Amino acid sequence: EDLEALLAHFQALDATKTQVVETPCPPPSPRLHASLSAHPDKDELILFGGEYFNGQKTSVYNELYTYSIRKDAWTKVEIPNPPPRRCAHQAVVVPQGGGQLWIFGGEFASPDGEQFYHYKDLWVLHLATKTWEQVRATGGPSGRSGHRMVAWKRQLILFGGFHESTRDYIYYNDVYAFDLDTFTWSRLCPSGTGPTPRSGCQMSVTPQGSIVIYGGYSKQRVKKDVDRGTQHSDMFLLQPVDGREGKWGWTRINPAGAKPTPRSGFSVAVTPNHQTLLFGGVCDQEEEESLEGDFLNDLHFYDATRNRWFAGQLKGPKSEKKKRRRGRKAEPEGADKQERGGAGAQEPLEVVREVVAEDGTVVTIKQVLAAPVPAGQPQSEEEDSPDEAGGPVVEPSPRSNAMLAVKHGRLYLYGGMFEAGDRQVTLSDLYCLDLHKMQEWTALVEVDPGAQEWLEETESEEDSDEDAEGGSDDEDSGDSGGEAGGECGAHAGAGRQETHGRAAPEPSTPCRT
Repeated sequence: EDLEALLAHFQALDATKTQVVETPCPPPSPRLHASLSAHPDKDELILFGGEYFNGQKTSVYNELYTYSIRKDAWTKVEIPNPPPRRCAHQAVVVPQGGGQLWIFGGEFASPDGEQFYHYKDLWVLHLATKTWEQVRATGGPSGRSGHRMVAWKRQLILFGGFHESTRDYIYYNDVYAFDLDTFTWSRLCPSGTGPTPRSGCQMSVTPQGSIVIYGGYSKQRVKKDVDRGTQHSDMFLLQPVDGREGKWGWTRINPAGAKPTPRSGFSVAVTPNHQTLLFGGVCDQEEEESLEGDFLNDLHFYDATRNRWFAGQLKGPKSEKKKRRRGRKAEPEGADKQERGGAGAQEPLEVVREVVAEDGTVVTIKQVLAAPVPAGQPQSEEEDSPDEAGGPVVEPSPRSNAMLAVKHGRLYLYGGMFEAGDRQVTLSDLYCLDLHKMQEWTALVEVDPGAQEWLEETESEEDSDEDAEGGSDDEDSGDSGGEAGGECGAHAGAGRQETHGRAAPEPSTPCRT
């Protein structure tokens, strides 16, 4: 009842907005599980929704921002009657009607992270008139998060996702179509064997008009109060059956090439030549009582025409690199050698750093960095630095759940998250990569994650590790499904379950923070 009252309160606040107000603003505050979309006509990116966790409190947003690519400037756009606050939704842009942004589902979390509400509503933002409209059509998907949705011809096709309550959870592998002409939902029943239920997968349309599904995450209960997560790495095609209206079929495919390593929390975009791009994510090593992950920042491309994966290799700056002697810095010996000596290898680099927190706790940060070889520019000696003009190579740090959009052949990457010890660091930086040239990343907004506020739990970490059932409150216990389990719910539930594809750890499992 508290959750419903809170949602009603926020809706009452939204109802006071009666006109469109556009305000130039600094870059948005850090947020996770928002949607980033490219405007179909303008040189603009559109950021909607998302959530932020500061260690104690979860904030969920329904703010709308636009980023002008040409002006390198952000604008906050307040439009009357917006969708309720949400994160982990899906947003799809279509060109009709002067440009429309369609949004389905997602979730709202209470500030203490103990209650969740999953939406099953459908909204459209009319970009030309800057008006929100809720489309009330029956027969659609149930409330969910972590689903995926794409535009296919004049339809929206939706797959998978999950719903989690205080006592149980369910993952989906159902498929729905929404007709953009008739504004009606229909459930598709494809023939053949399709993907098992999952969330956080890759879903994209191929040049041949099929829909490809790759990877994702799900969990299963293996015994009382113990769940095991699965990072899927299988791949399927969803194709219309020839000559049969509304009939579809599943086919499992086995692509060749340099497949991505198993991971969840990866991000997806479609390139100008209709390849599917996959960035980053986290590779989890899950034990019954612990969960550790290596965060990634590598690029992979799937070419559906050749049914083949390719590793994304950046060529490096066009101008000749200026090499300089680099003195030893106060950093772990292993990381320094790996960064330079490993540059010629195809294996990812593992960098381990130790950071002392304010309370004296030593936090070990382990990140796996991609090791692209600049084409034709091998490193000569260990002392030579790959830096140009005295600065480090610019690239997004390893992360999961980054938000991607492609406009005019350029990939834009916003935010994401990584974990440092028991801290969840939510990013708000913005990078750009020219997909035609594939030379180097450009940083458009740089943010120091070390300056981010983080509030420690009121209970000690040891107590919550030993008895995560209560988290920071004792109101919920037993099979809370992670969603209503104190800090487990707030952090792992709201913070990691969506595009990471994973729900929160069970109460019997220490929170992966």
